[in-house]
Amino acid sequence: MDHAVDDFVREITPRLQAWRRDLHKFAESGWLEFRTATLVAEELHCLGYSLQLGKEVIDAESRMGLPSAEVLAQQEQRAIEQGALPQWLPHFSGGFCGIVATLKTDRPGPVMAFRVDMDALDMSERLAQDHRPFAEGFASCNVGMMHACGHDGHTSIGIGMAHVLKQFESRLCGTIKLIFQPAEEGTRGAKSMVAAGVLDDVDFFTASHLGLGIPAGELICGCDSFLATTKLDVTFRGVASHAGARPEEGKNALLAAAQATLALHTLPQHSAGSSRINVGVLQGGSGRNVVADHALMKVETRGATNEINDFIYQQALQVLAGAATMYGVQHEVRLMGAARSSQPTQPWVNYIRQQARQIPELTSLVDSKEQAAGSEDATYMMERVKEMGGQASYLIFGTELSAGHHNEKFDFNEEVIAIAVKTLVTLACNIQHFRKE
Repeated sequence: MDHAVDDFVREITPRLQAWRRDLHKFAESGWLEFRTATLVAEELHCLGYSLQLGKEVIDAESRMGLPSAEVLAQQEQRAIEQGALPQWLPHFSGGFCGIVATLKTDRPGPVMAFRVDMDALDMSERLAQDHRPFAEGFASCNVGMMHACGHDGHTSIGIGMAHVLKQFESRLCGTIKLIFQPAEEGTRGAKSMVAAGVLDDVDFFTASHLGLGIPAGELICGCDSFLATTKLDVTFRGVASHAGARPEEGKNALLAAAQATLALHTLPQHSAGSSRINVGVLQGGSGRNVVADHALMKVETRGATNEINDFIYQQALQVLAGAATMYGVQHEVRLMGAARSSQPTQPWVNYIRQQARQIPELTSLVDSKEQAAGSEDATYMMERVKEMGGQASYLIFGTELSAGHHNEKFDFNEEVIAIAVKTLVTLACNIQHFRKE
């Protein structure tokens, strides 16, 4: 390990913790990261990075699961009251909370990109003394928004990297891009940054996550277990009528949704690999004596490959249309999120493993590992880089957790932030040693 880098990371470690705890306290859900984005922009601007912000790095038409204009305006005001920096806020207004910070060394070399995600989950944090963030005064003050997946740590890693890379800029070559992405939860944000061309010039791409059940000291150098997924909201609209006096005049949207729910969970599996489908929310109707004229379903499909997920998704669309026809109601499908499956490129994984050997805190280095299957929209970025001839991988830094991800008591050992910063900076500093094997 480079002792100068190690010493500098140790020097800024208290600030890494302070950044993480501030972001945790003021958690902001996807497309609503107004305060977070302004603070990140200010920090990187002061360091001398070239910034692209908001609509420069987010394609408006490619955003998925965007809150209503009313919610966006309310949350922007909330962010102002909580310390969002007014000089940066216009760039992010309307939910365009993305940042790309670029460091050009003016020395020959590749373009390297590192993605970190900034958003919290739509859930409330446990407010009790047995939960460290509450006991130590940094639990989320925003009801219904909590960093229960570690993205506060990810954002702090990105800021920490910016400081270290700038400190050791003379050792770098080529161009470094730090991508701060909104709305990863629900797999909503990455596609819009890809559509804006953010990844089109990237030679080497790395995304990372902390936790995910990986033990402390272990690094997954090339996670390949993310499932492709599609998230959709389905609205059924029928005709209301009196359930006792005139039931024949009604068109029951709730029955259509219920029929669709049962049918979706009987869809056939795929012989080429695992698939998933789930109806997580079913809401409808207005009263016990009224034929329900509306119903809402929140549905997701997943597949081990893009092809499997696409198969299940198309089957689901047929089921939804059939249920609507059966009960004579209208239906509308709205895409709320999506992610692809993506395999890391092995030469880049090999390089990551080689460089990670220099980090003494990493005692176990593995290319991939069987684990609980979830989804991650950085796969859109990985696929775009690979499509353009580049290399990509996804890292997981193991750490101790107080509870599992997406749990109201989630917390992690903050020492992993510094470990991740050192590891990722090492990749950038030694890129001249990469060999395409």
